[in-house]
Amino acid sequence: MSEITAITPQVKDKTRCNIFVDGRFYCGLTLEAAVRSRLKAGQTIDPARLAEIQLESERGTALDKALHFIAATQKTEKQIREYLAGKGYLPAVSDYVLQKMSEYGFLDDGQYARRYAEAAVKRKGARLIRAELKAKGVSDEHISAALDGLEGEAETAKKLLSKYLRGKEADRQTLYKAYRYLIGKGFDGDTAREAVAAFGDTGEEE
Repeated sequence: MSEITAITPQVKDKTRCNIFVDGRFYCGLTLEAAVRSRLKAGQTIDPARLAEIQLESERGTALDKALHFIAATQKTEKQIREYLAGKGYLPAVSDYVLQKMSEYGFLDDGQYARRYAEAAVKRKGARLIRAELKAKGVSDEHISAALDGLEGEAETAKKLLSKYLRGKEADRQTLYKAYRYLIGKGFDGDTAREAVAAFGDTGEEE
């Protein structure tokens, strides 16, 4: 069991309050839910009970917030979960929201990965795209499927290289720097070497 050590009104939303358990912020609740459940500072409570209270009273609000969050651009499951946690929602509420969003067709990490890769390949290489998708919480399976057969990487490398070399003398040192530039943009060694080969030889044998 834990102790509710404080209940304070939220600064940006006077209809909600922050619940502190054992001296630390635990979750957010509507004032109505807190009053209805007779929560008060000094009260001993099972954290699981707080999760139940929040799920019962705020699952609809949490779902609305999540849908608004993805209104502009599609998000991954991890991004939505982190967003809801930042709003003070507990895992039980996030699980409910993610389940509903998946049922409604608003949550599909596989589709997100494909669209992201197709757009990103116009600016960077597959290795960097993989790392970015991984950071967004996309599974290795979805990432591999999105990158399998991805077209346009070689063309992007050549375009970036052309811009990088504009106004520069294409000597070996400059071409080697250009090669490293492409590697930094997420292109593999073969793709980078192929792009540089059109301008000269870097001497790079990786």
